[in-house]
Amino acid sequence: MRSAKLYRYRLPMDSGVILREEKLTEREGFIVELQENGKIGRGEVAPLIGFSVESLDEAGALAKEQLELWVQGQALDYDALFPSVAFGVSMAELELAGELPAQGQYQAAPLCTGDPDELIPQLNAMPGQKVAKVKVGLYEPIRDGMLVNLFLESMPDLYLRLDANRAWTKEKAAKFAQYVAPSLRGRIAFLEEPCQSPSDSLSFAIDTGIAIAWDETLQHAVRSQEFRLEDLVGVKTIVIKPTLIGSVPRCLKLIEKAKALGLQTIISSSIESSLGLTQLARLAHWQLPNEIPGLDTIGLFKAQLETPWPACELPLQTLSDQSLLWQSEPV
Repeated sequence: MRSAKLYRYRLPMDSGVILREEKLTEREGFIVELQENGKIGRGEVAPLIGFSVESLDEAGALAKEQLELWVQGQALDYDALFPSVAFGVSMAELELAGELPAQGQYQAAPLCTGDPDELIPQLNAMPGQKVAKVKVGLYEPIRDGMLVNLFLESMPDLYLRLDANRAWTKEKAAKFAQYVAPSLRGRIAFLEEPCQSPSDSLSFAIDTGIAIAWDETLQHAVRSQEFRLEDLVGVKTIVIKPTLIGSVPRCLKLIEKAKALGLQTIISSSIESSLGLTQLARLAHWQLPNEIPGLDTIGLFKAQLETPWPACELPLQTLSDQSLLWQSEPV
């Protein structure tokens, strides 16, 4: 006997969250819930404004349509769906089948903002390699370069993950690199998408010796039916944001191929709620147990949803607090 529900959630965000120059005051999305033989599986469908190809309304309509097909016993074609819908529904099916392990990787790479001394307690508590993140590209590249250099110089065992979100021209990226000592560049674990053009990013990596990672470039590439991961040459790392990439099976294939090619793979969030974020942590631990995922976004919210993030003190809203948009009749 199968049944399904579709909820729409709204969660308040921290007042300082800016996405593509737009203030995000509220995070909206959908939770799909599948029930069969007394078991429940949930998944989050939450396209990210400014990043997803689909709108919130388009995703909600397609999710409802897929739930109707699922209740009727039809197999779903994830590759034909919007990425956020494919991921949310496939995650619900995975959880329903009991195939998503319970253990999660909840350790996050702390975000560096200014003073290296503030990071030391967090880094000392981190087992294994000390890894932190710095957002670059928001200010002048000289300032970013000096800050990164300061962190690396101050902490000899620190590795940094940098994210530029394609903010720089080739010239600005080169200016950034000028202010990072060549002897320290090897401890930049990777720099995500430094330039507006992927070819400029590759040139930057060759010219500076700074490892780069594909994020947006990967998202664009997987939409092509001819996509082959080995064609995305010249990088050390790929960043998989499942909400922007697609179904769990698609993500698993990418991870498997990346391992075969010797590429580092990081599971990262698209500002999902605590429900979706904890599932990403479980996916990360299952598939990439030795990598710290990029799941440090719970602090952007003012509330959690249904499933709490470990040690998070934000208030918890339940699904019953949200809007139930649709539910099926048991079949």
